[in-house]
Amino acid sequence: MSVIELPISEQLKQQFGRVGVLYGGLSAEREISLQTGVAVVAALREAGVDVVALELGQKAIQQIQDAKLDRAFIALHGPGGEDGRIQAVLEYMGIPYTGSDVQSSALAMDKLRSKQLWRGVGISTPDFVVLKPDTDWTKVIADLGGEAMVKPAHEGSSIGMSRVSSAEELQRAFAAAAQYDTCVIAERLIVGAEYTVAILAGEVLPPIKLETHHRFYDFDAKYLADDTRYLCPCGLSPEIEARLKAIALAAFESLGCRGWGRVDVMADQHNNFYVLEANTVPGMTSHSLVPMAAKAAGLSFEQLVVAILQASR
Repeated sequence: MSVIELPISEQLKQQFGRVGVLYGGLSAEREISLQTGVAVVAALREAGVDVVALELGQKAIQQIQDAKLDRAFIALHGPGGEDGRIQAVLEYMGIPYTGSDVQSSALAMDKLRSKQLWRGVGISTPDFVVLKPDTDWTKVIADLGGEAMVKPAHEGSSIGMSRVSSAEELQRAFAAAAQYDTCVIAERLIVGAEYTVAILAGEVLPPIKLETHHRFYDFDAKYLADDTRYLCPCGLSPEIEARLKAIALAAFESLGCRGWGRVDVMADQHNNFYVLEANTVPGMTSHSLVPMAAKAAGLSFEQLVVAILQASR
């Protein structure tokens, strides 16, 4: 009996069934998610996957139920999509999905608890303080070395973030960040190079060094500016790059993350690395970093999204 070779598209349709790309959502990162979703849908269609685009809104659960999915590609950024909630919905419905599970998604989305966990397992992360309305702003800025980054604990894409160098700036930055989150942290500023490390199915992709004229790698530098520089190869020696990759993978796995993601890391002037955060649903736009790293590893965008889907469970 001869074996019939199916065309690639038919193989993918049999392997994945009906795939829903979940994007949009209601978070502050909605606009970026819309770009990610459109790009992923186009790539999966080009690969021959049976895909349906689901731009989620207030009736997300009903939308997913009505679509009768066999599998979901999560392209939702920020709260509601990256924090374990949509993952919990999909698990309850028995629909396999891309990326990290409920618990690790929630942990990675929470910058405070991620940092607390990393400290507990010996992974270096910048010193930090939880800010409150009655914080002693002068003491905090002094304790953090005179300069700090202020961040909402549950946002991504640098939304609500500020770099500060005085007690007055710290207080104003807290007020700005508190518009996005009830939990706000200040983190010691690490002066040096910034790297991002993508992870795909347990493999670490080539790190990317980020360079910007902005005060830090903010929203504009990430998504709007044309002068942000992405260096890959990142310029580190093989030994130091291997150490960076090992640290990023350890940080990712310590949270229980799986499938795919990205870890952001700062290096000081002595190449001591400090983990900033883990992203379980990184952007997949024209300015995004995971596709750049995948390209450096020899993967096209289409191959990347198929590989992410293959790692779903």
